[in-house]
Amino acid sequence: MGPFFNALRSALIQSADEEVADPQVVVLSPGTHSETSYDQAFIASNLGFPLVQGSDLTVRGGRVWLRGMGGLEPVHVILRRVDASWSDPLELRAESQLGVAGLTEAVRRGSVRTVNGLGSKVLESPALLPYLEAACHLLLREPLRLGSLPTWWCGEPAGLHRVLDDPDSLHVRATDSVTPLGGTPDEIRAQVRAAPHLFVGQQRPTLSSAPVFDGWSVTPEPVTLHTFALRYGSAWRPLVGGLVSGDVFDAHVGPAPTKDVWVLKAEAAQSDQGLGDVLPLTAHQALTPAVPRALEHLYWMGRYAERAETLLRLVVATHPHADGSQGRPQSSQGRGLQVLVDAHARLAGPPDRAGDLDAYFRDLLTDRSRVGSVAQAFDAAREAAEGVRDQLSGDVWRALAIVDRAEGELARTQHSHRTADSAGRMLSGCLALYGVTANMMRDPGWHLLEAGRALERGLQLSLLLCSTIERRGFDVDRMVLDVVLSASESSVTHQRRFRGLVRPSTVLDLLLKDETNPRSLHFALAALHEHLTALPTSTGSTRPERLLDDLREHLDDLDVATLVTIGGATRPNLERYLLGLHEHLTRVGDAISDFHLAGGPAPRAFGTGRVGRRLR
Repeated sequence: MGPFFNALRSALIQSADEEVADPQVVVLSPGTHSETSYDQAFIASNLGFPLVQGSDLTVRGGRVWLRGMGGLEPVHVILRRVDASWSDPLELRAESQLGVAGLTEAVRRGSVRTVNGLGSKVLESPALLPYLEAACHLLLREPLRLGSLPTWWCGEPAGLHRVLDDPDSLHVRATDSVTPLGGTPDEIRAQVRAAPHLFVGQQRPTLSSAPVFDGWSVTPEPVTLHTFALRYGSAWRPLVGGLVSGDVFDAHVGPAPTKDVWVLKAEAAQSDQGLGDVLPLTAHQALTPAVPRALEHLYWMGRYAERAETLLRLVVATHPHADGSQGRPQSSQGRGLQVLVDAHARLAGPPDRAGDLDAYFRDLLTDRSRVGSVAQAFDAAREAAEGVRDQLSGDVWRALAIVDRAEGELARTQHSHRTADSAGRMLSGCLALYGVTANMMRDPGWHLLEAGRALERGLQLSLLLCSTIERRGFDVDRMVLDVVLSASESSVTHQRRFRGLVRPSTVLDLLLKDETNPRSLHFALAALHEHLTALPTSTGSTRPERLLDDLREHLDDLDVATLVTIGGATRPNLERYLLGLHEHLTRVGDAISDFHLAGGPAPRAFGTGRVGRRLR
């Protein structure tokens, strides 16, 4: 694998204009919804080139530019993974939202090199196969070394006569398709006669067979072998890996099963892939521009991960009180449980069925249609991570797999105790994800991921503390405050600092103003300020920073004793502060998106009015 990527990387860089000392190479992808998105991320990650989408690029003055956080960066080479017809909505398919408007003109001017050049797929047309041998003699003055299946193009009389004479003995297919035409011989003849130049007939190959297990038995099935080669310099280098698949000509069996195979060397002394002589590139640091789309994915990945963690901690802390409180709604524990259920409802909506708390907790963990649920938050975090797969290690997916396994086991059982157990293991996956991201490079993407996490922690804390506004009696308040501390991972700290004396004032002091508590609002705002000022676009006076400075100044002047002042059955000062806090943090989040993450208007299809999809 290493020699292949070294050679491909070198070939891509060398394809740039010789006058460019340090060319910028990008891998253009149609996005995470492509069936080959994993392959594209894998290639980009191993090559060390940015994985971009059409919205990340723009054409100005006949040149292609990459939208970076600090401005536009020139692009010299594009490894194109978007179908050619979708690559430029200006000159090709107007409805495309995947390509770059003006790319064709930039290619025409020679200001950018596209590998998999526009229109190169024509070389795969089977209509060329009957003429390859003659072309080889004419252009290279030598015979064709590797022949192909006998093929007849229906665009000339002899080929048309051969196909119409006996279509049942041939594979008849369109010149832009690998799938043979279906139907009776007469139906095939009718399609060919309607547009002969669009069809070819190929001799049916005699395929090798291999044992195939279909789930019940082992039977011999026809297979085809696909091998690959890389052009490096003026030579083609065979690769050590290949694919063997089922009979691709059978249109009735669906997608053919595929297996990897090794392509062995004839002698042990031969160099692997013939690429051992490829000289390594001169080592240097390549600074990859921070693309607003990728930054947006990382920012929301942090926010959704924090959102899931908050709800998981609350479920884990609340669930033990549910079994002993159901059936006694008027007891202090029953009234406390109702307060905690209301706290869950603020984060992810109320129960669908009154009184069925076990079903409610399950919904909070597994219901993807419930906005704010753990499943919905993890799905959104995973989707955001897919958008920057090339920038994340495999440990991210292993952490998310912990969550998936715990959710799957919960779905297979109805026992109540499994709910808390699964929530705890899902929380372990969330903490594993936090540990993985803590080892990322401290680049703008990481700073925005952590900024999203810090902002969401403040938002979720403001909602959680709303459960402390009303006075409901000493026992109820103590139960609620204990759960709030546990859900905020501050129980041990509070126990050691206040000797077990749980009061609203002590809880608020620890969760709002304590600058040494990583779960406090003060700590979250300080972390948010640190990450925003570390961004290259920070000036110290951007709108997000100004809003944040106002919020921090207000918090510094905040008097906890005034907050807990009682006014009837509630604490009106605390209620006003928490509502204002949530609104102010929401404005900070909007300002971050507008200032740091806006990479221009979303892609719009020409003439259709449809707008490209964006994260929320």
